[in-house]
Amino acid sequence: MGGTEDAELETVLGKAVAILRAFGSDDRLLPLAELVRRTGLSKGTAHRVAADLVRHRLLEKTPHGYRLSGGLFELGMRAATERTLLEVAMPFLQDLYERTHETVHLGTREGTEVVYVAKIGGHRQAPSPSRTGGRMPMHCTAIGKALLAHAAPEIRTAVLTGPLHRRTPHTVVAPGLLEQQLDRVLETGLAYEREESTPGLLCVAAPVLDPGSGAILAAVSVTGPVGRFRPESHATAVRAAATALGSTLARRPGGVSAPPS
Repeated sequence: MGGTEDAELETVLGKAVAILRAFGSDDRLLPLAELVRRTGLSKGTAHRVAADLVRHRLLEKTPHGYRLSGGLFELGMRAATERTLLEVAMPFLQDLYERTHETVHLGTREGTEVVYVAKIGGHRQAPSPSRTGGRMPMHCTAIGKALLAHAAPEIRTAVLTGPLHRRTPHTVVAPGLLEQQLDRVLETGLAYEREESTPGLLCVAAPVLDPGSGAILAAVSVTGPVGRFRPESHATAVRAAATALGSTLARRPGGVSAPPS
């Protein structure tokens, strides 16, 4: 670990946060040994801090290890920005699902990643790596491209000059081509993904903008499988939902802040 991370692990809070953040979006359960490996804490320290987190309902202990507990969900739902966004967005997302009967996402940007705030899918939804509260790289998702196109120049530069991980054979990893796609998003108000995050998955997304300032607040997308789903046929519905959501958020007292750079 680096100097800053080492210093943070010297505090009780730093140790607790390290254990909580050791859980990835796909992790349901982690044994103590894995928490020790991922955090760099000693076994005794990890065991003691985990026990404290269990007492505070932030972790749950099982015979096979630890899992995140409901106390974290309660705290997360008190986060003002995300809660306001979700409360206002849900009727628009539900309407969009009823129009398309395909998987609908709402996402925001954190750093250079997409954070999925909501996901609505029916019985026939296509297998997707996204999940509420999960993260994905921006460069390989439609919702991420919609967010990235409207992000501050330094965020766009960081992504374009950083490593563009190839998740599938279709992932765009050429910075020049990705930049062209981002410019196209600014022109059309739509972003597309064609099997770039997951084989067999197509997606269309639109940015949720503050109509006054033009600031990016979130993005909305519709996803479906190759063979049945034609993203272009849902472009109008996605763009309309994103525009209506942006206007509604702008009228709400206090509004929703744009993600930090």
